[in-house]
Amino acid sequence: MRRALIALSLATAPIALITACTADTEEVSGEYDMLASRASIADVEMAPDTSYLTDEEKQVVNLLIEASGYMDEIYLRQRGANLPELRAEIEAGGDADMLDMFDRHFGPWDSVADNHPFYGDTEWPEGAGFYPADLTREEFDAYLEAHPDEAEALMSPYTVVRREGDGFVAIPYSVEYAEFLEPAAALLREAAEITTNESLKRFLTLRAESFLTDDYFESEMAWMDLEDTPIEIAIGPYEVYTDRLYGTKTAFESFVTLRNPEESAALDRYVGYLRDMEGNLPIPEEHHNFARGFESPIAVADQVHGGGDNVPGVQTIAFNLPNDERVREAKGAKKVILANVLGAKFDMILDPIADVVLSQEQAALVSRKYMQLFTLFHELSHSLGPGTITIDGRETTVNEELREQYSALEESKADVMGIYNLLYMMERGELPESEKSELLATYVAGLFRSMRFGIEEAHGKGAAAQYGYLLEYGAYAWDEDAGHFVIDEDRLVSGITELLRTELMLQATGDYDGTIAFFEQYAHLDEHAEAVIAEMDHIPVDIRPIYPDSI
Repeated sequence: MRRALIALSLATAPIALITACTADTEEVSGEYDMLASRASIADVEMAPDTSYLTDEEKQVVNLLIEASGYMDEIYLRQRGANLPELRAEIEAGGDADMLDMFDRHFGPWDSVADNHPFYGDTEWPEGAGFYPADLTREEFDAYLEAHPDEAEALMSPYTVVRREGDGFVAIPYSVEYAEFLEPAAALLREAAEITTNESLKRFLTLRAESFLTDDYFESEMAWMDLEDTPIEIAIGPYEVYTDRLYGTKTAFESFVTLRNPEESAALDRYVGYLRDMEGNLPIPEEHHNFARGFESPIAVADQVHGGGDNVPGVQTIAFNLPNDERVREAKGAKKVILANVLGAKFDMILDPIADVVLSQEQAALVSRKYMQLFTLFHELSHSLGPGTITIDGRETTVNEELREQYSALEESKADVMGIYNLLYMMERGELPESEKSELLATYVAGLFRSMRFGIEEAHGKGAAAQYGYLLEYGAYAWDEDAGHFVIDEDRLVSGITELLRTELMLQATGDYDGTIAFFEQYAHLDEHAEAVIAEMDHIPVDIRPIYPDSI
């Protein structure tokens, strides 16, 4: 189904489109006017150290950077946006500031010439480019109920849905995006022929095959087994944030990174506690999930390039993949901390935010150490708690039951469980209990960093729910005279436990309606939260890393 780009007023439409287009792993929602602050996105030249790589490794990395460009092309179409046409419209309107803002978000993509339709009117369609733009959840639910034999293909993470007559057809990614997946696969095979690292060779070969077959299981298993190489590459269809209709369709992206072996080894000891962390969760024993694998390797890495869903919008500081529950049950999931991105965000964003949100004494406690540890434990926590569940005698998954509500609840759960497990590590003596105040102050300041992006997407909505719940619980209070929040550490610690129990039980029971009610009750900002966020105009909302095109 094709639609021409809707002719909209240049005075208003590009703002809505740009803010909608920039949603990503930590997303910017359409309700945040990015033009309110010209300093909202700070350019950061990234110059990761590549001097220690061999000539062979450099050749492989450069081929992976080239393959990442095809992830850009695919993601543009998954987003449903004709960005070149939109840029031309803005340029014709003569708004230099708007054009500059566009290029700051979409610079890597503004030369894409293919005329792909933009689906939607003044708002980004919930189904992005994965479904017909006019499709409603009610219509599709009714169709799936009437045609259960088609449901598996239509709801697959690796198909797009199009209308065909009075019904719908599922088109495999390998067909819909063949013009980009085939050359990307060729580049991965070329890199596989060059590398002498057997685990990397195996992964790249299998991932190239996955691009052409839509079967990613074996290549995901091989990715978990990467070893003895500084090259940490994730490339393919992963996250479901772009699909706001069902939270099912995966978006293509890539992370080309270089592992820091010393820092990775320093954090790896926490993996040994994953089973204990699962057993320590504050829910009934029958809901603990010991079926998942607990290998969960950790990598601290510097990013050297990105592609697809990893390029626009707020920049990812870590990722936890793969998302396939079968792989997680067999091998766990890999956590990759992007140290250079995280460090820039702490210095330019989180540290100054703390001075606005908290008292001078508590703001001084916010630290890069606990930003990194919280990021790690957030990712570790994605591998804990309910995954495959049984509802009314049928086996299903939390994702399937919670549908479009899943991402926000899962992100909130990972935040809350991350703090809960860091406190547990202090109890076990793995971290100094004397640093608890440092941990808690970093967590509270971090909620405001996430909520600044808007509270309609997964991370911001999850952070807002935490803020609302813990505020009601008395974990912190507004000091009217001083104009900042004051943390009550004892109430914050106990509130974290109660909040985690609430969120885990929503997942364990697959309670879709209860999850909606939970967010309706707590995921909103009061006047005090809005006031401190309004005082942050001098602080960048995010960074725009500028990576080399080759090494």
